[in-house]
Amino acid sequence: MTDMTPSTTPPAGTTTADSATPPAGPADPATPAGTATPAGPAAADTGARTDAAVGAVSADRSVIDDLDRRIIALVRERMAVSAGIQRARIASGGRRISLARETEVIGTYSGRLGRPGTALAMALLELGRGRV
Repeated sequence: MTDMTPSTTPPAGTTTADSATPPAGPADPATPAGTATPAGPAAADTGARTDAAVGAVSADRSVIDDLDRRIIALVRERMAVSAGIQRARIASGGRRISLARETEVIGTYSGRLGRPGTALAMALLELGRGRV
Protein backbone atom coordinates (compact mmCIF):
# COMPACT_ATOMS: atom_id res chain seq x y z
CA MET A 1 0.00 0.00 0.00
CA THR A 2 1.24 3.54 -0.87
CA ASP A 3 1.62 6.15 1.89
CA MET A 4 -0.72 9.12 1.12
CA THR A 5 0.87 11.47 3.70
CA PRO A 6 2.28 14.64 2.05
CA SER A 7 6.06 14.72 1.91
CA THR A 8 7.87 17.38 3.93
CA THR A 9 10.89 17.26 1.66
CA PRO A 10 10.88 19.53 -1.39
CA PRO A 11 10.81 18.01 -4.87
CA ALA A 12 14.17 17.38 -6.54
CA GLY A 13 15.81 20.54 -7.89
CA THR A 14 14.07 22.91 -5.44
CA THR A 15 14.95 24.26 -2.03
CA THR A 16 12.87 24.61 1.06
CA ALA A 17 12.68 28.37 0.39
CA ASP A 18 11.33 27.69 -3.13
CA SER A 19 8.61 25.42 -1.90
CA ALA A 20 7.57 27.87 0.85
CA THR A 21 7.12 30.75 -1.60
CA PRO A 22 3.47 31.21 -2.57
CA PRO A 23 2.69 31.36 -6.27
CA ALA A 24 3.05 34.78 -7.89
CA GLY A 25 -0.13 36.77 -8.18
CA PRO A 26 -1.88 39.73 -6.69
CA ALA A 27 -3.07 39.60 -3.12
CA ASP A 28 -5.64 42.23 -4.00
CA PRO A 29 -7.94 41.47 -6.94
CA ALA A 30 -7.64 45.14 -8.00
CA THR A 31 -3.86 44.75 -8.40
CA PRO A 32 -2.86 43.92 -11.98
CA ALA A 33 -1.21 40.52 -12.43
CA GLY A 34 2.57 40.67 -12.19
CA THR A 35 2.48 43.79 -10.00
CA ALA A 36 3.98 43.56 -6.56
CA THR A 37 2.17 45.23 -3.73
CA PRO A 38 4.81 46.61 -1.37
CA ALA A 39 4.26 46.18 2.31
CA GLY A 40 5.20 48.48 5.12
CA PRO A 41 4.54 52.03 6.27
CA ALA A 42 6.18 53.67 3.23
CA ALA A 43 3.72 52.01 0.88
CA ALA A 44 0.77 53.01 3.03
CA ASP A 45 2.03 56.58 3.36
CA THR A 46 2.54 57.06 -0.37
CA GLY A 47 -0.46 55.19 -1.73
CA ALA A 48 1.90 53.64 -4.29
CA ARG A 49 1.47 50.03 -5.39
CA THR A 50 5.03 49.06 -6.36
CA ASP A 51 8.42 49.49 -4.73
CA ALA A 52 9.56 51.65 -7.68
CA ALA A 53 6.53 53.92 -7.29
CA VAL A 54 7.05 54.17 -3.52
CA GLY A 55 10.62 55.35 -4.21
CA ALA A 56 9.52 57.86 -6.86
CA VAL A 57 6.70 59.26 -4.73
CA SER A 58 8.95 59.54 -1.67
CA ALA A 59 11.67 61.33 -3.65
CA ASP A 60 9.21 63.76 -5.24
CA ARG A 61 7.59 64.44 -1.88
CA SER A 62 11.00 65.43 -0.52
CA VAL A 63 11.31 67.94 -3.38
CA ILE A 64 7.84 69.31 -2.62
CA ASP A 65 8.68 69.58 1.10
CA ASP A 66 11.79 71.60 0.20
CA LEU A 67 9.75 73.83 -2.14
CA ASP A 68 7.17 74.39 0.60
CA ARG A 69 9.89 75.46 3.06
CA ARG A 70 11.22 77.91 0.47
CA ILE A 71 7.75 79.23 -0.38
CA ILE A 72 6.99 79.82 3.31
CA ALA A 73 10.27 81.70 3.70
CA LEU A 74 9.42 83.84 0.65
CA VAL A 75 5.92 84.54 1.99
CA ARG A 76 7.42 85.66 5.30
CA GLU A 77 9.87 87.88 3.43
CA ARG A 78 6.98 89.30 1.38
CA MET A 79 5.09 90.02 4.62
CA ALA A 80 8.08 91.93 6.05
CA VAL A 81 8.48 94.00 2.88
CA SER A 82 4.75 94.74 2.84
CA ALA A 83 4.90 95.88 6.46
CA GLY A 84 7.70 98.30 5.53
CA ILE A 85 5.65 99.70 2.64
CA GLN A 86 2.66 100.17 4.92
CA ARG A 87 4.75 101.95 7.56
CA ALA A 88 6.19 104.30 4.90
CA ARG A 89 2.72 105.11 3.58
CA ILE A 90 1.31 105.76 7.02
CA ALA A 91 4.33 107.89 8.04
CA SER A 92 3.79 110.05 4.96
CA GLY A 93 0.11 110.54 5.78
CA GLY A 94 -1.14 107.99 3.26
CA ARG A 95 -3.36 104.95 3.66
CA ARG A 96 -2.00 101.66 4.89
CA ILE A 97 -3.50 99.70 1.98
CA SER A 98 -3.56 100.56 -1.72
CA LEU A 99 -6.57 98.92 -3.32
CA ALA A 100 -5.24 99.71 -6.80
CA ARG A 101 -2.01 97.83 -6.03
CA GLU A 102 -3.96 94.89 -4.54
CA THR A 103 -6.06 94.71 -7.70
CA GLU A 104 -2.85 94.66 -9.76
CA VAL A 105 -1.44 91.80 -7.65
CA ILE A 106 -4.66 89.80 -8.00
CA GLY A 107 -4.58 90.34 -11.77
CA THR A 108 -1.01 89.07 -11.99
CA TYR A 109 -1.73 85.88 -10.06
CA SER A 110 -5.03 85.14 -11.78
CA GLY A 111 -3.49 85.82 -15.19
CA ARG A 112 -0.67 83.33 -14.60
CA LEU A 113 -2.42 80.72 -12.46
CA GLY A 114 -6.09 81.06 -13.33
CA ARG A 115 -8.85 81.04 -10.75
CA PRO A 116 -6.72 79.38 -8.03
CA GLY A 117 -4.23 82.23 -8.56
CA THR A 118 -6.89 84.68 -7.44
CA ALA A 119 -7.37 82.79 -4.19
CA LEU A 120 -3.60 82.60 -3.70
CA ALA A 121 -3.21 86.34 -4.29
CA MET A 122 -6.00 87.08 -1.83
CA ALA A 123 -4.31 84.90 0.81
CA LEU A 124 -0.94 86.60 0.24
CA LEU A 125 -2.51 90.04 0.44
CA GLU A 126 -4.31 89.13 3.66
CA LEU A 127 -1.04 87.85 5.17
CA GLY A 128 0.73 91.01 4.05
CA ARG A 129 -1.76 93.39 5.59
CA GLY A 130 -0.82 92.25 9.08
CA ARG A 131 -0.66 94.71 11.94
CA VAL A 132 1.47 97.82 11.58
